[in-house]
Amino acid sequence: MQQWVAEVAYDSSSGPKKVVESYYMPSSEDVRAAISKKGGFVLTIRPHERSPLERMLARSTWWQVQLLRGIQFRSTSTSPGVALWRIIQAENNPMRQNILAPAREALARGLGVIDALKALRAFDHGTIAILAASERANKLQEGIPHAIHAISQKRKNTRQIAGTMSWLGFDVVSIVQSLFWGKGMVLKWFQDNAPKDAAEHEHFVRVVGNLSLTWDILIGTAFGSGAFMVWCIISFFLNKGKTDWPTARVVRKIPLVGGYLRDLGFADSMAAAARMLRGLVPIDEALRQSSEATTVPDVADYWKAAAKELENGVNLGAAMDREPLTRSERLELASLSDLAQVATVLESIAEMRAAAAKTKHSLIVWIAFALTGVYLALAFGSAIFALTVMNMSMDSMMGGMMNGGTE
Repeated sequence: MQQWVAEVAYDSSSGPKKVVESYYMPSSEDVRAAISKKGGFVLTIRPHERSPLERMLARSTWWQVQLLRGIQFRSTSTSPGVALWRIIQAENNPMRQNILAPAREALARGLGVIDALKALRAFDHGTIAILAASERANKLQEGIPHAIHAISQKRKNTRQIAGTMSWLGFDVVSIVQSLFWGKGMVLKWFQDNAPKDAAEHEHFVRVVGNLSLTWDILIGTAFGSGAFMVWCIISFFLNKGKTDWPTARVVRKIPLVGGYLRDLGFADSMAAAARMLRGLVPIDEALRQSSEATTVPDVADYWKAAAKELENGVNLGAAMDREPLTRSERLELASLSDLAQVATVLESIAEMRAAAAKTKHSLIVWIAFALTGVYLALAFGSAIFALTVMNMSMDSMMGGMMNGGTE
């Protein structure tokens, strides 16, 4: 499903009339067919694209929270779908109208409120999972505060990481800038004032060569790491809402980061499954919805495999007793004898995974501090080493001047 913008011509009593309309449909051919049924003539059809400013606003946590709160307040006297429709109709800001256009088209076609929120491509899979689970249990109004809490917690974690990385980045950039701009000047001075003695000159050339190589490695490492981080940030921002893409696969291969994302995926999907089961959603539907609650392939494959085993007649505990759950988690699931216990066990696993993700988050921050410290130590150490080389050159120069003066 995608939003399309079409220029359409209609016959009127005053002659042809051109209008611009938006449609939320699978393909451009479906749009063309819908326009033909209305008696219009298609001029152009193009995919709807948001401006960079609109994408930033749509993906800001502030706007997401405001939208969810609006749905929550209005759904006390009406259905969530009608509440969202009224919010869209009451919006006067052109930019926000453009952002909400996919949801308006989805609701106009008879889709539900969750499909409309998905069409916005603003919320992450964890938030959508909480909302979808609550909606399936007919308790969307009660699930919205949990979704808002999840958004706020992720925003807090993001700010902590961004603050830490910004401070470390400032230190590294300061050192790299000094190395980058001062390298040529320092090495040129060394070369112009090399020792005259053959033995000392050979040692001097070797030392200066090692110093130049060290600075090249430090500068190259800094620029490479910076480019990789910028690439990841831009890619994650542009692909927010997608299930998988190349940058995400690269990031998941980083050992600690991959484990952190897997823990977050299990925490979100387990909590969503527990909420659906408490709302008496059929177990097969709960497992299917849980597989869509995360962008981590390992976690999604876990839920799909469990659903398939359940369809084959395997009991629920055995179906869910599989990798990549930990041994303790698998023992809890394997010992299930009553379906009433499933939601409680899933909530317990979700809490443990959330705690594990928090621990890994702190560990990632401290490792970043440690690696930055090592880099700064190498940078300062090489600078101190440069001073010893400079002293070697100065001693040689002073020795030459003294010998010349004696003669």
